[in-house]
Amino acid sequence: MTTSNDDILRALGRVEGRLTGIEDSVSHLRDELSDEKDNAHESRAVIHRRLDEQARQIHLLDMTVTVSSNVDGQIREEIKTLKDTVEKNHEAVAPTLEEWKKMKTLGYGISGLIAFAGLTIGGIIAYASDGAVAALRHWLKIN
Repeated sequence: MTTSNDDILRALGRVEGRLTGIEDSVSHLRDELSDEKDNAHESRAVIHRRLDEQARQIHLLDMTVTVSSNVDGQIREEIKTLKDTVEKNHEAVAPTLEEWKKMKTLGYGISGLIAFAGLTIGGIIAYASDGAVAALRHWLKIN
C-alpha cells in the first residue's frame, strides 16, 4: 500500500502540531522553573541578610560584654581605692572628732555656768533693786 502525499502531509501536520504543543509545554515549564529559581534566589538572599544581621548583633554583644567586664573591673578598683582612702581619712580624723566632742561638752558646761551666773546676778539685781528703789525714793523724798 502506498501512501499518498496527502496522507504524509497530514501525518507531518499532526507531528508538527504535537511538536508545537510540546514546545509550548516546555516553554511553560521553563517559565515556571525560572520563577521558582528567582523565588529560591530571593529567599536565599533574605536568609543571608538575616544571618549577616545575626552575626553583626552577636559581634556587638561580644564587644558590649567585653567593654562591660573591663568597666566592671575598673569600677571595682576605684571602689577599693575609695574605700581605702575613706578608711585612712577616718583614722586621721577620728582623734580630731573626739577632741571636738570634748570641746562641745565643755562648751555646754560653760554655757550652763554662764546661764546660772546670769540667773544668780539677775536675782541679786532684782532683790537689790527693791532696796535701791526705796533708797532713791527716800533720797528724792518721793512718797
